[in-house]
Amino acid sequence: MLENLSASDLKGQFKNNNNLRMITFGVGAIVVLILAYFAYKQFIWSPANEKSKDAYYPGLNFATKDSVDMAIDELASVVKKYDGKQGGELAQFVLARQYMTKGEFKKALTELEGVSVNDIYLSIYTIGLQGDCYSELGKYSEAMDLYIGAAEKVDNEKTTPEYLFKAGLCAEETKDFEKATELYTTIKENYTNFSNSKSIDKYIARVKSTKTK
Repeated sequence: MLENLSASDLKGQFKNNNNLRMITFGVGAIVVLILAYFAYKQFIWSPANEKSKDAYYPGLNFATKDSVDMAIDELASVVKKYDGKQGGELAQFVLARQYMTKGEFKKALTELEGVSVNDIYLSIYTIGLQGDCYSELGKYSEAMDLYIGAAEKVDNEKTTPEYLFKAGLCAEETKDFEKATELYTTIKENYTNFSNSKSIDKYIARVKSTKTK
């Protein structure tokens, strides 16, 4: 049918058909938004992202030298300027660690909750460090949940048993000895190297004996 319509006929239909006009404008708006997004990524976000990768190094350098206050000042400015960029997220992770070093665990939590990284191990440690903060604040139930989340994010021989173990210790603090037994037993049965290094049997024996008292 369309091939039998002249250009003037199409213009007439477009003018008189509100639905056709709305669809056309809608599709046009979507195309504009897509083009704007790619232009932003190409000409604005990408250059800023590249700059951010170098921006957090001075703060990291202060952190490695245990110049905590100087690291915090430097990293906080990088986070503010490059939030959402790769360097900004890494700066926020390191900033949180500096707050933890100072014992400012609530500030550390605020930073960690805003960290978004693609690296799988950094993402695991971001969750695990939140658990550490809650543990230091005496909120063991919240800490246990975060440790279990960190342990289960990606199963591996290092971080999984490490965080299951911390979760077990938190379970003991909340008097949930059944959960502690379950967590320690999981380590014993599935992560032999860690189990042996921590003499996990003594922890299992401890929670079992406490549970029966």
